[in-house]
Amino acid sequence: MAATAAEGGCELRVLGTWSSPWVIRVRVALGLKGLTYDYAEEDLTNKSDLLLKSNPVHGKVPVLIHAGRPVCESLVILEYLDEAWPGTGPPLLPSDPYDRATARFWAAYVNDNFFPAFRALFKSLTEEQRAEAFESAVPKVETLDWAFRECSKGKAFFGGDAVGIVDVALGSHLVWIRVVDEVGGTNLLDGARFPALAAWAERFMAVDTVRKVMPDAGKVLEQYKGFRAKWIAAAGSA
Repeated sequence: MAATAAEGGCELRVLGTWSSPWVIRVRVALGLKGLTYDYAEEDLTNKSDLLLKSNPVHGKVPVLIHAGRPVCESLVILEYLDEAWPGTGPPLLPSDPYDRATARFWAAYVNDNFFPAFRALFKSLTEEQRAEAFESAVPKVETLDWAFRECSKGKAFFGGDAVGIVDVALGSHLVWIRVVDEVGGTNLLDGARFPALAAWAERFMAVDTVRKVMPDAGKVLEQYKGFRAKWIAAAGSA
C-alpha cells in the first residue's frame, strides 16, 4: 500500500518549476516511493515568500517541505526520502556501505562533472561554441557509460534491477539532452558510441513513474528556443 503525505500527521509539499531537472529528480523519487504530495509551481523571476523563507541561502528549487520543515538540494532530498521512509517503495540507495558510497560518488559526478560540461553545450550559441562544448562533454559521457557497466553489473539500471539514486540523478537531464541535441544537431548519448548508456536512457524514460512526471519534450523545446532567443539578443546588444 502506498504511503500518503499525511500519514502520522505529516504532509509533503514540493516547491519547483515544471522543467527543472533538479525538481524532476524529487518528483520521480516521490513517485517511486509512492508518496503523495502537494506541488507548487514557482516563478523564479518573482520568488514566493515561502520559497525565500524555505531556502534563504540559495533561494532555489527544489524544496521539499515535510511537516513544515524544508529540505533543500535535490540529492539531499533524495537521501532524505530514503531515510524518512525506509520501508516505503524501493530504496534509492543500496544497503551495502561500499555500494552506497559508490552510488553517492556517481550521483555527485553527475552534478559536479557531467552537468557543467552539458551546461556549456546547452548555452552554446555558435557552431564553434557548440563543437568545443560537445568535445568537452563527450569524455564525461564516456565515463558515465563505463560507470553504468560497472554499477549495473549487467542489469537494467545503475541501481541494478531497480531505479536508484544515480539513475534519478542522470535521468532527470534526459529530456533536456534530447532537446539540446535536436536544436544543435548533436547526439550526446550516441547509441553507436555508448550503446549501454543509450539503452539505459530508453529504459529509464519508459519507467511508468518517470513518464508521469517528465515534462513534455515539445514544451521543453519551446522553452529552450525562448531561452536561446534571449541569449542571442543579449549577445547582439553587448
